[in-house]
Amino acid sequence: MTAEAASRGSVSVSVPTDGGAGGAPAIRVSGVSLSYGSVDAVADVSFDVRPGEFVSLIGPSGCGKSSALRLIGGLLTPDRGTVSVAGSVVVGPRPQDVAFVFQDLALYPWRSALRNVEVALEFAGAPRAGRREQAAACLRAVGLADAAQRFPHQLSGGMQQRVAIARALVSKAPVLLLDEPFAALDELSRTRIGEQLTALLEEQGKTVVSVTHNLSEAVYLSDRVIVMSPRPGTIKDVVVVDLDRPRRPSLLRTPEFHRLTDRLSALLFDDDAVRS
Repeated sequence: MTAEAASRGSVSVSVPTDGGAGGAPAIRVSGVSLSYGSVDAVADVSFDVRPGEFVSLIGPSGCGKSSALRLIGGLLTPDRGTVSVAGSVVVGPRPQDVAFVFQDLALYPWRSALRNVEVALEFAGAPRAGRREQAAACLRAVGLADAAQRFPHQLSGGMQQRVAIARALVSKAPVLLLDEPFAALDELSRTRIGEQLTALLEEQGKTVVSVTHNLSEAVYLSDRVIVMSPRPGTIKDVVVVDLDRPRRPSLLRTPEFHRLTDRLSALLFDDDAVRS
């Protein structure tokens, strides 16, 4: 589908499935359907994510966005179709390849920030020697070097979020899955952490798939935004975010930014007047 067709919001969508200019895709979702008993969650969903690309999934509540994310991470198994990461079909969790950051941060309250990050290395079977240093380096990268010995209850919501991000980054997994990790944060914290996160991800070359309900967040962070239909979730359209990087908060005030958020809003609400 052409970029012009995508901007008009055509329901018939052809999502790139050739891996783009970079060759083989980092993630390939091919003809995937999933049901929970008699409830169809997603239906015949296909899309690729290129290496180093940041893709967001948006859509109404219950449309299967989080299910799609869990299928990529191997936490769910599709009824039909396949999911591949790094060219290999996903049949279960692959922590060496895929890291998660969930809305429920799941920090251990009895562990300091440093040891919460270090636990990811423990689960991965990393040698004890060097684990503490690697965890400390990731905390420094997210600006929490001075909070390493604090416990979760001593940290603000934004600081806890950065601990969870550091824990995901320390694993060295090339794919990062984000399931509404910023939902509990205020707009200022969301923007600041988003700016910091994208800089880190670009530096490390991570491939990211993020689920969000926040259209501004989707545009600010993403290279492409996949818009899903109401349940059962299908791909309604794909919007390319043709904004330069690195991105700064000043971008939020530009006409180009508002053009893209308006397009996403139009697609979600089937507002042809706005979409055109």
